[in-house]
Amino acid sequence: MMAVETQAQYSTSYMMNEEHQYMTPEDEWDRDLLLDPAWEKQQRKTFTAWCNSHLRKAGTQIENIEDDFRNGLKLMLLLEVISGERLPKPDKGKMRFHKIANVNKALDFICSKGVKLVSIGAEEIVDGNTKMTLGMIWTIILRFAIQDISVEETSAKEGLLLWCQRKTAPYRNVNVQNFHISWKDGLALCALIHRHRPDLIDYSKLKKDDPIGNLNTAFEVAEKYLDIPKMLDAEDIVNTPKPDEKAIMTYVSCFYHAFAGAEQAETAANRICKVLAVNQENEKLMEEYEKLASELLEWIRKTIPWLENRTAEHHMRAMQQKLEDFRDYRRVHKPPRVQEKCQLEINFNTLQTKLRLSNRPAFMPSEGKMVSDIANAWKGLEQVEKGYEEWLLTEIRRLERLDHLAEKFKQKCSLHQSWTSGKEELLSMKDYESASLMEIRALMRKHEAFESDLAAHQDRVEQIAAIAQELNELDYHDASSVNTRCQGICDQWDQLGTLTQKRRDSLERVEKLWETIDQLYLEFAKRAAPFNNWMDGAMEDLQDMFIVHSTEEIHSLITAHDQFKATLPEADKERMATMGIQSEIVKIAQTYGIKLSGVNPYTNLSPQDITNKWETVKHLVPLRDQMLQEEVARQQANERLRRQFAAQANIIGPWIQTKMEEIGHVSVDIAGSLEEQMNSLKQYEQNIINYKCNIDKLEGDHQLSQESLIFDNKHTNYTMEHIRVGWEQLLTTIARTINEVENQILTRDAKGISQEQLNEFRASFNHFDRKRNGMMDPDDFRACLISMGYDLGEVEFARIMTLVDSNNTGVVTFQAFIDFMTRETAETDTADQVMASFKILASDKSYITVDELRRELPPEQAEYCISRMTRYIGADGPAGALDYISFSSALYGESDL
Repeated sequence: MMAVETQAQYSTSYMMNEEHQYMTPEDEWDRDLLLDPAWEKQQRKTFTAWCNSHLRKAGTQIENIEDDFRNGLKLMLLLEVISGERLPKPDKGKMRFHKIANVNKALDFICSKGVKLVSIGAEEIVDGNTKMTLGMIWTIILRFAIQDISVEETSAKEGLLLWCQRKTAPYRNVNVQNFHISWKDGLALCALIHRHRPDLIDYSKLKKDDPIGNLNTAFEVAEKYLDIPKMLDAEDIVNTPKPDEKAIMTYVSCFYHAFAGAEQAETAANRICKVLAVNQENEKLMEEYEKLASELLEWIRKTIPWLENRTAEHHMRAMQQKLEDFRDYRRVHKPPRVQEKCQLEINFNTLQTKLRLSNRPAFMPSEGKMVSDIANAWKGLEQVEKGYEEWLLTEIRRLERLDHLAEKFKQKCSLHQSWTSGKEELLSMKDYESASLMEIRALMRKHEAFESDLAAHQDRVEQIAAIAQELNELDYHDASSVNTRCQGICDQWDQLGTLTQKRRDSLERVEKLWETIDQLYLEFAKRAAPFNNWMDGAMEDLQDMFIVHSTEEIHSLITAHDQFKATLPEADKERMATMGIQSEIVKIAQTYGIKLSGVNPYTNLSPQDITNKWETVKHLVPLRDQMLQEEVARQQANERLRRQFAAQANIIGPWIQTKMEEIGHVSVDIAGSLEEQMNSLKQYEQNIINYKCNIDKLEGDHQLSQESLIFDNKHTNYTMEHIRVGWEQLLTTIARTINEVENQILTRDAKGISQEQLNEFRASFNHFDRKRNGMMDPDDFRACLISMGYDLGEVEFARIMTLVDSNNTGVVTFQAFIDFMTRETAETDTADQVMASFKILASDKSYITVDELRRELPPEQAEYCISRMTRYIGADGPAGALDYISFSSALYGESDL
């Protein structure tokens, strides 16, 4: 009767204690089966094994759970082992009251840990009451093995159950809902082992219809490899309709404690891997930026000296080859570099965004490789490039002018030298000494005619000298030979003048001796000489080379030629009058029977000479007409090229400007999500790329214009350079705008910003962006912050401006605005978090070894840490120990404290 009352009392108090902490709805049907012998057997075996797993650390164990704890000694020892604390010194006596005292000391210690022992007294334990002893051990297990389990804000039984559910969720045929029937087939235990140690169990070979085999496999593997003693019998679990929950919870808690440390290390290792992966990716981007920047700067450094080379060529073909090389540079070599420069800016912005999002210091490129340095170098390149092109065109015009002047110089020199040929010998003759009166008079008149002729040629000599001077001023390559020839002509001209004056003096001395003169011959000579000079000038003008650059200029030449043709009738009258004098001479000679020698004593010109030259002039006139008409056709073709180029340029130029404005609107206006904006910008980019064929066609027309030496175009204000610059700016703008949206997406995803928040930020930004250019002035930015509830003083606003405008540009971009609005809510890893993770891997040591890194981290991250960590200098570390504290600080740009 006493035993029954004791059992009933234990049943009531024990269940009250359990129900107070862990009762769930399914426990209601366990009350009637509490005294089930099968449950008692399972509890006895499980609790005994659990106690021995701790007592063996003290070098002892128990055989019978109700007898071995009766004197309280091993009970106190068990509590000291599992708590790590010292209990009061036990009584050494063997009397009943000694045993009760020791058990009370153990029970008092249990109560001191916040456990209420209802109706469990020392006397029942000393008397070997099995139910009370098992209830006490279960209370100890709950307090020291289960109560401290915490998983996702749940603890104790619920926490342990949730942990089991999380670990076994991926496994087939496993559905953990409780701590009794969910474990009968053994698959849940095998799943727990396989989840943490897949090398110990081949889960794919397990069968649900072999529960005993599954359970024994789990028990054997846990005992052999996990140091978890066998606490249950497979047959007892399988053959019991509902296994004992306390036995199962006790055994499963051992798995939790066995694997909890490994999970903590795994979490720490994952955190370190994540941080190191981010750092490695950022370092790779930095290396790529440095490489790309170095290559671009090196190309600019090599290209500028080539563009600065102003060595002039002597021939047009060589200069045209230089122009063709320059065109190849513009079409072939420069465009890829433009893309590289744009990509460099994009990579730099992306890298800075990633560093900012991962709480890393901003990237500072090597000296001379900043984006601003590259921009300055590129600006210098374009300035030199513009100067080189202008120099090329100027040189081509100069060589064209030189070729024209050189040919004109040769022609005039040849005509002059042909005219002066033999003149010096003629002027040096002394034929007047033996001449008759008529012959003297003839010589005098002839000399006067020569002087008239000489004066007429004075203009040609001056033209030759002027051409030679211009050739020297234009740096003609063969200026020395030109100067030599010009000097020879000038010296000869001076000599002719001297000889002419000397002969006149001689003739005048003897003129008084001679009075008869043939007026007709003299009149013929006087009229024939200027007419002959006029015909020489006409032939020279009709054969003169010309160069024009417009239809107006060629029409001006045609007008001048038409005016010349209008003078031909008057000239023909002069010719007929001159020929009439010769006819009069012949008539007089025939009338008076004068025998003519056939030579006019006053001139070397014969009527046949006049006739021949007149015929030559008439022959040259239509040839001149043909040359002028051909030039008209060429200038008309050039005009068509101008109009063709202008028609395309006047379309492409405004198109580029329109696209620039549309891209600006897309980046400023709120139009759906960032992904939709990105798709819109990608479509704009594709449309721009598809438009490239029009640019290429315009380049072709421009090349035709330059090959035709067309250097101006009054039909358009757009030059090819304007179009190229606009096109490059358009490509750069669309690429930069896409990159800004990508960075906004990165910021949104990294910081958990919703699309509605982003739209709200955009709406606020656009409202205060008065210029609608995607940037706010400081005053507008202050007004925006005040409208959003910020209480801003001058000092606080100055601090905020240093965050959003670190370069002091005087404006706030939307990206900087987004970064500021999300800065306070950023959830990023810190140096302290990484340091704490390393401390876990190092088992709370202030240093970490190479073996620990290689054991806990993947090979790539482990070697990365080993290569960058400094040696630990503390005296408590072994040889080769590494300093993970300074390494963690260095990852975030912090100095060691």
